[in-house]
Amino acid sequence: MAEDLFLPKLGQTVEEVVLINWLVEDGTKVDFGDPVLEVETDKAVFNVEANAKGTIHFGPYKMGETLPVLTVVATIGKADEGFSPSSKILDAEAEAEQAAEEEPSTTTASEVETVDTNTQDREKLFASPRARKLAREEQVDLAEITPTGGEGVRVVEQDVLDYMQTSQPTATPVAAGLAKEVGLPLSGVTGTGPMGVITRDDVILAIRMKLQAVQTTAGKPAAPVIRDTVEIKEQVPLKSVRKLIYDRMGESVHTTARVTLVTEMDATQLVELREKLKAEKAPAWGFTPGYNELIGATVSRTLPEFPFMNARVSGDEQSIERLAKVNLGIAVDTERGLVVPVVKDANQLGLQQFGTIFRQLVDRALSGRMMPEDLEGGTFTITNLGNFDVDAFTPVINLPQVAILGIGRIQEKVVPVDGEITIRKMMTLSLVFDHRIIDGAPAAKFLQQVKQNLEEPALL
Repeated sequence: MAEDLFLPKLGQTVEEVVLINWLVEDGTKVDFGDPVLEVETDKAVFNVEANAKGTIHFGPYKMGETLPVLTVVATIGKADEGFSPSSKILDAEAEAEQAAEEEPSTTTASEVETVDTNTQDREKLFASPRARKLAREEQVDLAEITPTGGEGVRVVEQDVLDYMQTSQPTATPVAAGLAKEVGLPLSGVTGTGPMGVITRDDVILAIRMKLQAVQTTAGKPAAPVIRDTVEIKEQVPLKSVRKLIYDRMGESVHTTARVTLVTEMDATQLVELREKLKAEKAPAWGFTPGYNELIGATVSRTLPEFPFMNARVSGDEQSIERLAKVNLGIAVDTERGLVVPVVKDANQLGLQQFGTIFRQLVDRALSGRMMPEDLEGGTFTITNLGNFDVDAFTPVINLPQVAILGIGRIQEKVVPVDGEITIRKMMTLSLVFDHRIIDGAPAAKFLQQVKQNLEEPALL
């Protein structure tokens, strides 16, 4: 029997991918682990590997097509079997969704899909069309629901209803209808009615508070943009990495109270250290540590002294989470846009380890071969525009983090040292932090310590 090749779940938030390129031809013999397909998420391009040994047969999909994760895109089996999936998930769900719009909303046995036992161990999130529709309308995360259909692997409509009954706060019909109309989750509304029931007035108050928060952080709504008749040379769609950047940068700017602190530091010893490492360590290490490694390692070792900088806001925005690990994100400019690979446990790494891991991440980023875990778990970010002759700038905070450090170029300047005029190599640091979470003085102390550590880099 042929083995189904699924589009894998590439991270907790990835729901669909774009087919980019088959790496083998239809009918080719493949083995376990062979890269057979390239797919693109909103973060990067990934390889899909063969999960069986045999002849691969492609499904009826075109390159450039967007498909949900867990779609069967090929089967691997005998040469004469052709594309023979054990369960055509997409076709079944499409038919069921059409039926759901025409029939009363009741859960039937036809919604439950039998899953091949060979695929039950894979990470899947199956849900009936009615369950997906209800969850979407009620703003319920399907991943939080315990499935009961299809031998306990498929979420059905009753599962969503049961989850809502046990986890959603009680609200009057008018309040529930109003919240649903404006897209306001009831989980964030405090009920003042009898036994904590949410009333219409509670929903109206919550809406007003949301509007006030938007007005406070974003100011007055912008005036409509008047478009003239200038000839358009090219239209570039907002999608994939650029769409992610568009959304996240806008969210960061409009939801944080950004403050920038700028300081100039003497980078002379930092430059001298790099030259020394180039002469003494590069032959053995196989690379010369760059300024990103030197600065990244220094910042990582400084962060544990200032836990309020290595932090984030909780999902419900009711607490500040100070994080146990230092996972440093370093912004990398690629042809597909800005990505931020993360060096895990950065403060625990020696300079050689830090540099090796960072360079591997950069290579994968530039080649578009990053894995989801390469981009996840960051607790603090640095971004370096020194190569572009930029002195100082105001980077955008990488949510849900609370701060980001910008690195400017190193240039020679005439400065006073011990009462004498001398030429030193100077560099500017720009610290942007969320003033809602961190006060100015503590942020300044952190920046001051980073500066001092970089000015005496022998500590590395």
